[in-house]
Amino acid sequence: MKRLPWHIVLFLAPAVLIYSVFSALPLLDTLRLGFYTSNDAGHTTFAGLSNYLTILTDPAWSAAFWNAMANNFKFFLIHLLVQNPIGLILATFLSLKGLKFARQYRTFIFLPTLLSVVIIGFIWQLILSPLWGVSEGLMAKVGLAEYFSPWLGEEGSALITLALISVWQFVGIPMMLIYAALLAVPEDIIEAAHVEGASAWRIFWEIKLPLILPTLGLVTILTYVGNFNAFDLIYSVKGAIAGPNYSTDILGTLFYRTFFGYQSQIGSPTMGAAVATLMFLVILCGVGVYFYFVQRKLTRYEL
Repeated sequence: MKRLPWHIVLFLAPAVLIYSVFSALPLLDTLRLGFYTSNDAGHTTFAGLSNYLTILTDPAWSAAFWNAMANNFKFFLIHLLVQNPIGLILATFLSLKGLKFARQYRTFIFLPTLLSVVIIGFIWQLILSPLWGVSEGLMAKVGLAEYFSPWLGEEGSALITLALISVWQFVGIPMMLIYAALLAVPEDIIEAAHVEGASAWRIFWEIKLPLILPTLGLVTILTYVGNFNAFDLIYSVKGAIAGPNYSTDILGTLFYRTFFGYQSQIGSPTMGAAVATLMFLVILCGVGVYFYFVQRKLTRYEL
């Protein structure tokens, strides 16, 4: 009979305890709370799926929820179609042999990721402000003043502008992940391709890119999870009301208003828990689809 590996239990216990107290138990309690309703006195009673039916079907709730869901998908798609390709291009150039100042470039590109989102939001508000911002003057110097617009104040452009600000801040993360994957490509394969007369473009498309597909899949799913958990940039720039006219409202800001209340809206912990549970299910479904349809193919491709 094998002895219980107490040293493993000892080393895992602090991490398991912290994770259970601050992540697992709050998640389970949130899932539980979504099945209850509360009155003005704070007493909760079991309500089954009524909170979820209210959010999904009641016009007073469903319009805000589906608007936030659509905005969240737009926010994610901009990151997927802009941030990740830019990260791939930057990582490819930084992995080239003989590139001067490569370390400095990596540092400068990754530096915004380390800054507070509140600072980033405040700085970009100052830059893009039509009253005291410098963007209009800079565009005028290159003959593009007529294209300037208060992008953060217009319904059609506010969400896109915030997404691009987020791309600027976090593009360093996919860049570094892809850069590490490119460095791990076996050098003898690259040298053999050079001997065979393959061009650098062909080597990238037919050798490097297929070998880093698992990393690209990982970057995609991290982007998905991160963007459907997004909250801080929207809140720091537009507040919990996510204006103008809720055009930048996403699931995170909807959850905040629902749970804590905002201005004339009274907070409801049970309805907020229901919104949080729906957010969790959306993320879980996305991750499940990725692992079932994408990760299995990538694993089969590697084999």
